[in-house]
Amino acid sequence: MKINLIPTIIALAISALIGYALYALCKTEGQELLLGIGGGIATFIPLATALGVRFEQSRTSGNIAALGGAFTLIMLVCCFVYAFVQFTPPAFVIVVGLLVLTFIMIVYGIARAKQ
Repeated sequence: MKINLIPTIIALAISALIGYALYALCKTEGQELLLGIGGGIATFIPLATALGVRFEQSRTSGNIAALGGAFTLIMLVCCFVYAFVQFTPPAFVIVVGLLVLTFIMIVYGIARAKQ
């Protein structure tokens, strides 16, 4: 596994902008910071994996990049839904946490298969 620095920094910048957008659009009073930081981190993990991580086998890299792109879109939809509806902090943390952990588990399985 190789981490490419420039694409990872670009993924970090994109995630920071997404986090700020979520912070600015949040309709739940007092939850702006949670949504901004949580949404930024939740989109950074799959986006950085899609853009900045390469594996020895090109097939593995392609599968993980496609999975990272799909989970980035899922995280965006989930976070933007939370931005426009009333939510409680535990609901947001649990849903986003489960999505992130599911993503990590699938990436681990793909990387371990070495195909």
